[in-house]
Amino acid sequence: MSDFYQDGIITNFHPLAQRELSELEYELQVFSGRNTMGLILPSLYSELEGPALDKIVDVLAQVPYLEEIVIGLDRADHEQFLHAKNFFSRLPQRHRILWNDGPRLTAIADQLSAEGLAPNEPGKGRNVWFCVGYTLASRRSSCVALHDCDIVTYDRRMLARLLYPVANPNFHYDFCKGYYARVANGKLNGRVGRLLVFPLLKSLQKVYGNSDFLDYLRSYRYPLSGEFAMRTHILNNLRIPSDWGAGDRRIVGSPPQHGHQPYLPGGYRR
Repeated sequence: MSDFYQDGIITNFHPLAQRELSELEYELQVFSGRNTMGLILPSLYSELEGPALDKIVDVLAQVPYLEEIVIGLDRADHEQFLHAKNFFSRLPQRHRILWNDGPRLTAIADQLSAEGLAPNEPGKGRNVWFCVGYTLASRRSSCVALHDCDIVTYDRRMLARLLYPVANPNFHYDFCKGYYARVANGKLNGRVGRLLVFPLLKSLQKVYGNSDFLDYLRSYRYPLSGEFAMRTHILNNLRIPSDWGAGDRRIVGSPPQHGHQPYLPGGYRR
């Protein structure tokens, strides 16, 4: 039977009826006249050598509504940076590569660190921190999506469903997060969520009593998912951990009254 779970203080969007991708993308193009859309891709150089990112770039090259794509490149030397520029050059959208190990960003990071303003630990959190800073400075995107670069089953519908609720000017959502069934190849996945996160939240509620904040966290179907989108005006107040504390820290930093989850069908995240 269809999953129509709706119990909590956030909205769950279920695909009870499949809309045509062309219809979704047409509406997103219309919305882009008012709410421009961007995408952040935090990536290790090693991911350029895998099958997932190559497919992701091919898919993104067909997306008609994105204003800007910001790529954060980690663990790359000069030759690898040049290869990355060529790798992403097939994207027709405006795109910028932040070479985190390059001399220019290293100098900026040193200057910010001297003032106690930048994350000191290398990692995905630091990568995303700089990508967010660039996105805010460029002022080209009213809303922005972010996802990992290792999704081998990536397609255009995933990005469209992720951005649609925050890009639609008739909706009042500022933040959304994807979720999907963690069942694949005859295995029940998602052990960290099932065995740690949800029992921990339940225990905290038993110890500290009723809490709107804990109710908010428990309302997420899959709090550790790595796909989310938001309107850029809340980025200034989003605390990004340098060690990239999975999805829970990002929903902790987002406003509870504006959260929702679009369902990303089960095969999407492998």
